[in-house]
Amino acid sequence: MIADQRIGGAGGLMSKTNDTATNSTAVQRGLWRLLIKLPAVRGRLQLIAARSSKLNDIFEAYEEANSALERYYKNRDGSDCVLIEEYEALCSEIEADILRLVLEDRDPA
Repeated sequence: MIADQRIGGAGGLMSKTNDTATNSTAVQRGLWRLLIKLPAVRGRLQLIAARSSKLNDIFEAYEEANSALERYYKNRDGSDCVLIEEYEALCSEIEADILRLVLEDRDPA
C-alpha cells in the first residue's frame, strides 16, 4: 500500500493520515477546477458534492489529469504533444461525465 512505503533517506513511514489528507486535498482541488470550468452547473455540482462522496474519485482524477497537463505545458519540448492531446481529451471526457451526472441527478438536495 502506498501509505506504507518508506519515504526519504530518514526511513520514516508515510502515515495514512497524510495520505488521506493528500487525497482530500486533491478531491477538493479537482472539485474547484470543475466548478470554475463548468459555471452553468456550479451550484448543482456543489450540492451534489456536499451531500455525497460518490464523485470524489472523479474529482481526484480530474485534479491529477489537470496537474499533469500543466506540467506538460510548462515543459513542452515537442515530444510531449501526444501526451498533451491525451490529457486534454481525458479532462474533456471527465468534464462531459460530470456534466451528464449533474444534469441526470434527480435528487433535489
